[in-house]
Amino acid sequence: MKNNSPPPDNLLITLSSIVERLDISQLFTNGQPLEVELGCGDASFLAEYARRHPERNFIGVERLMGRLEKLDKKGRRLGLKNVRGLRIESAYFLEYLLPPHTATALHIYFPDPWPKKKHRKHRLINEGFPALARAALAPGGTVFLRTDDADYFQQMNEVFAAADFFEKTETPVALAEITTDFERDFNAQGIPTLRVAYRNCE
Repeated sequence: MKNNSPPPDNLLITLSSIVERLDISQLFTNGQPLEVELGCGDASFLAEYARRHPERNFIGVERLMGRLEKLDKKGRRLGLKNVRGLRIESAYFLEYLLPPHTATALHIYFPDPWPKKKHRKHRLINEGFPALARAALAPGGTVFLRTDDADYFQQMNEVFAAADFFEKTETPVALAEITTDFERDFNAQGIPTLRVAYRNCE
């Protein structure tokens, strides 16, 4: 049955605890598949993707409040009922707040590349990330990755290739054509998007 109720007045999640997992059924009462964007920036991608897919639910995770406020503003302007935003570190969200095996997709687009060698330990996509993604994803769920940094792209592929519970897959054309704010800026400078996806094959 179609839900004709108005969108929430505020799309941002207020946590009552940072050690208890989210109750997804309280955030979205329709039981639709859930996708998560880690580092949603100014919500250019997420708002448009959610608009095109009202049959799915979305959570955007971001550590900067100003960016989340843009998600809230864009989502409410578009009348979206299927998107929420949360201010928290992405790795913490996956490990401690997202209930296991609830996401059908993780979107990670243009994460901070930490280009200096001594800082690479801070990268989100590291040796431990595939295990976090595996725990978060439903069987057959997919991690979609984009970056402009060739070194980081190599690391992304290496850590997922080493995880035998993931297999490389294609990014759908309709998904690839929805760009982020960073992506548009980089592409305008002639910097190409490096894109890859991995499916949880368990």
